[in-house]
Amino acid sequence: MATQNKQQLLLYTMQLKSTKKYLFIGLVLSSLIICAGYKYQTNKVIQVDISYLLNIRPVTTLTNGKLLPWTKGVDRENGYLTTAAALANGETNPKAIADDPLIPANAYHPAILLHYNNNEGSKNQAMLLADTNTFTIKVPKNKYAGFYICLTSAYGKSNLQYELIYDDGSETKTIIVPDWANDVPDNDPYFSYVVHDLAKWTNRNFRTEADHHNIHALNVHPDTKRALTALRIKNLSKTYVLFWAATGVKI
Repeated sequence: MATQNKQQLLLYTMQLKSTKKYLFIGLVLSSLIICAGYKYQTNKVIQVDISYLLNIRPVTTLTNGKLLPWTKGVDRENGYLTTAAALANGETNPKAIADDPLIPANAYHPAILLHYNNNEGSKNQAMLLADTNTFTIKVPKNKYAGFYICLTSAYGKSNLQYELIYDDGSETKTIIVPDWANDVPDNDPYFSYVVHDLAKWTNRNFRTEADHHNIHALNVHPDTKRALTALRIKNLSKTYVLFWAATGVKI
């Protein structure tokens, strides 16, 4: 009888270990699946070519050890410095824009490629959309889960109109872009940060404020059932808006 009880106990222990093993494996797999749902798949992310639109450089860079100042700022008096430029300028622990223009993905947006670069001399980096100008972004034809345009609005908020152009028609929306010195709520359904809480400098590399400036990412929320082909944007306010980048996430 004792032998039988030992055998039953051994069998139960083995079954329990096996159950725990498969339960652990299941939990790991479930965790991976859940985590994957919160991360953008890199093969789905498209960095849209906007080189034909760029007309100003609002970021001072460091090329071959030399500071190349911004030409038109994020507002008319101030722009950003790359981290390398700020350090070369004698700053300590500067809140400067990252040297790598590929801004990593986070819970709010995919990886976004900005267009400044320490190694590219005095090339243009953004597009100035002053007053009531309009421009069109050519979009690779796809159905998109999200489409992000990167903006700064100076001298107050900007009333922006954007037209989503599909292969079977279009829809037009308006939205208020926050001033580049203003934060947005964590649960904002449209806006997040490409860069957050940065200092700003004159084009003579004098730091005028130490923090609280941003580049905002606007998710225009395209219709996921329609193929997007272009995006037409108009500044309805007499403000100073910069367009920095466009990034889509394919379905």
